[in-house]
Amino acid sequence: MSVAVEPGVRPQWTRLGNPVAAVYGALVLLLVLGSVLVAMRGGVLLDQGGILNILTRSTALGLVAIGQTMVILTGKLDLSVAYLIGLCSLIGAETMAGDPGMILPAVLLTLACAAGVGLLNGLVVAKLKVNAFIATLGTALIIRGYLENGYTGPSGQVPRVFQHLGYDRIGPVPVSALLMLALAGLAWWFLARTRPGYHLYAVGGDEEVARFSGIRTDRVVITAHVLCSVAAGLAGLFLASRLGSGAPWVGTDAGYDLESIAAVVLGGTLLAGGRGGVAGTIGGVLILATLDTTFDELGVTPFFKDVVRGVVLIVAVALYARRRMRR
Repeated sequence: MSVAVEPGVRPQWTRLGNPVAAVYGALVLLLVLGSVLVAMRGGVLLDQGGILNILTRSTALGLVAIGQTMVILTGKLDLSVAYLIGLCSLIGAETMAGDPGMILPAVLLTLACAAGVGLLNGLVVAKLKVNAFIATLGTALIIRGYLENGYTGPSGQVPRVFQHLGYDRIGPVPVSALLMLALAGLAWWFLARTRPGYHLYAVGGDEEVARFSGIRTDRVVITAHVLCSVAAGLAGLFLASRLGSGAPWVGTDAGYDLESIAAVVLGGTLLAGGRGGVAGTIGGVLILATLDTTFDELGVTPFFKDVVRGVVLIVAVALYARRRMRR
């Protein structure tokens, strides 16, 4: 027996609720505190340069985190995104080879390869019933082996016109950040206003109940992994536009696998799935970017940066858990 779901009706847990309000409230407090601390050292956090820095840091992580949100909502996760970003940056840059006429073919080929990796992840998880942690870690190791064997450094060349994606801005706002926010809006609409988006929540809430309700859970899980990998492919193209070439370790050096998971969880999405959304994820991304920018302005050591970020993540998750227990 199947359960009819109206695409236009948003599931209750997709509405802006306490976790989303909390994460943006924390972002405002962090901006105020960071501005005070930087001002005490004679600097300005939220001048044009500081805003540009925060938004630029947010773009690549935001793209990956949007895709990671899709997977985590189903109760899974994807650890292959960091290596996939490096691979996609190389595919894009090597295909373009400095030729503006090859930009569109390169973008399409890059996203197709990313989707293929996501399809592989989804099939292994959904059809072979391999735990998503192990399946995507295995994919990450395969990609790492290819990168280590085939590359020792940057490769390919991005045409100058494509670099406008990474560097152009409207006032203090990078064009790439606007595109990232547009993708976030599209993802919000998909989750909140469409039947496939509802199915992601249903599978994450209880996969067995979703199956008995007539939802093709395997297809939902595969779709989530494909969307996640395509988002990582977009991040790879963006970073290639910033660097001017592909770089095999551009994703792993920034730790986008764990960083994206941290941003999603910080934004109030449950790792167990079924509750959360993209609105909170973007807030989590902005918090992490603001922390990094503030620490750079203050000259904080990398060790202390990681300690503070870890404490912030643990405190946030503990507060979310306590709120759920009260409910």
